[in-house]
Amino acid sequence: MPSSEAGKLPKHNNVPWRGNSCMKDGLSDPAVRRSLVGGYYDAGDAVKFNFPAAFSMTLLSWSVIEYSAKYEAVGELAHVRDTIKWGVDYFLKTFNSTADTIDRVVMQVGSGATSPGSTQPNDHYCWMRPEDIDYPRRVLECHSCSDLAAEMAAALAAASIVFKDNKAYSQKLVHGATTLFKFARDNRGRYSGGGSDAAKFYNSTSYWDEFVWGGSWMYLATGNSTYLQLVTNPKLAKHAGAFWGGPGYGVFSWDNKLTGAQVLLSRLRLFLSPGYPYEEILRTFHNQTSIIMCSYLPIFNSFNRTKGGLIQLAHDRPQPLQYVVNAAFLASLYSDYLEAADTPGWYCGPHFYPIETLRSFARTQVSWQCLYATTTLYFRHLFTLGTNFSVYVRLNTS
Repeated sequence: MPSSEAGKLPKHNNVPWRGNSCMKDGLSDPAVRRSLVGGYYDAGDAVKFNFPAAFSMTLLSWSVIEYSAKYEAVGELAHVRDTIKWGVDYFLKTFNSTADTIDRVVMQVGSGATSPGSTQPNDHYCWMRPEDIDYPRRVLECHSCSDLAAEMAAALAAASIVFKDNKAYSQKLVHGATTLFKFARDNRGRYSGGGSDAAKFYNSTSYWDEFVWGGSWMYLATGNSTYLQLVTNPKLAKHAGAFWGGPGYGVFSWDNKLTGAQVLLSRLRLFLSPGYPYEEILRTFHNQTSIIMCSYLPIFNSFNRTKGGLIQLAHDRPQPLQYVVNAAFLASLYSDYLEAADTPGWYCGPHFYPIETLRSFARTQVSWQCLYATTTLYFRHLFTLGTNFSVYVRLNTS
């Protein structure tokens, strides 16, 4: 992610061809007039979309919470902490993080889509180095965006656990998360509603899953039972789609966090055992997690697979590799949770499967992607040496 860092680059950035970029973000917008310098550019362009970026920071924090010793063993703990801090520090700039109540949140910096004939620069398809951007960039704010605010709250709450060794900073993150989650609950709506620019790239289909996801992280970060009462409310679970299948069920993505939330709540049940009155709905979430893990196994044919064995998650939508990575991550987490709870496996109907089955699934999916990445890199170099080579690399910061 260092190659996608925006703003005044930190000392830990180790990408030699990157420099400071978009140093007037926020300041050049007369309606905002405050610094929104920093954060991460999205995908291969120069737009800063907070919704998917917040999801990325939440997942990175979750991985550090569970696997900090492994990060440290390979010398990457400081690096991943720096990566998370760079992201959440930017989020703190996108709303009044010192206030208890807010009425708006920045959802995007830069233009992802412009109408035909517009003179406004487009940060999505204008292929140029971010360091060369010298035009004023548009800032988009929202006043009713429960999905965005709850996901940002999750990111700050999860990061507060990562940085619990820095009490003042951790408390700052918790306060910001609390403010955001309150805003999310008080100002209902989808951030991508009304044909917004973000809807063309990261359209959110619902905010109920973010309430479960964000509320779970808020409880883990604060221990405040109010959040646990919220996420174990059967009505919220029903709204989030926890009790039915559907084409997107079991697919963990920036749009639908339900699967991840159910794994997180299974963790809570296994290790914290909050008991009555939460046990019944937590058991339901735990059972749903078991069903989802069963669906990842090839024997059940819940999802298609390529000839090489790569699972193809999501039946009715594009199937990016990020869905596969997320599934492998959740399978690894759940297998480790079961092992830590002295549970050797789980049931899929009448059949018992050992936790190694999940680990095997995760390994094969990640191995397939490593092979894909290596092959893709080889062909990119091959094309460069020939006459039919690529003109533009998708990632403009490269």
